[in-house]
Amino acid sequence: MQVKKYLFDLGNVFFDWNPRHVLKEIITDEELLNKFLSEVAFPHLDMRCDAGIKIDTAVKEAVEKFPEFENEINFYYPNHRNMVNGSYQDTIDVFQKIKSYGFPCYVLSNWSDETYEGMEEEYPFLKEFDDKIISGREFLVKPDPQIYKLAMSRFDLVPEETLFIDDREDNIQSAQSLGFQTIHLTDPSTIKSDIKKFLVV
Repeated sequence: MQVKKYLFDLGNVFFDWNPRHVLKEIITDEELLNKFLSEVAFPHLDMRCDAGIKIDTAVKEAVEKFPEFENEINFYYPNHRNMVNGSYQDTIDVFQKIKSYGFPCYVLSNWSDETYEGMEEEYPFLKEFDDKIISGREFLVKPDPQIYKLAMSRFDLVPEETLFIDDREDNIQSAQSLGFQTIHLTDPSTIKSDIKKFLVV
């Protein structure tokens, strides 16, 4: 079925977002860094704040739970913007080409409302989307099917006629279960070739 609308993730689709960009400077042991990211940062900071929990609350509760990582936890959000190491021009080019053909383009991103603030001023192409769902504003996160259903309702999406692009396999699987066409983008440099079969004009 022909794609009529496009739904994009942001992190690691448009932006080179990786906490390692800054954390490697303060956690030099690779095994300890992996432990911090997988056991502390992702579940207790990123996912909670992406789901709408205030940063101050998430940080306070994470420190209480993992006092051995107090310094790293307190370091995390003041340096969050530096975890974005620029944008991927190939993806921006694809997005703007799709827009030039007149197809609606939307965002469905796991992102804290507090850390998203200022992104559109720093990266003006974000203003070109037809609409966005930033998870921290909705108190829902991918891969919860409810956030996809919210996108379907708000953006008037027919899943079979919508292409969803995301870097995480669990998010892709959730979208596929609802009938979306998908690209699991593991390398943003391939997006121009990956999108060809979906972009019929």
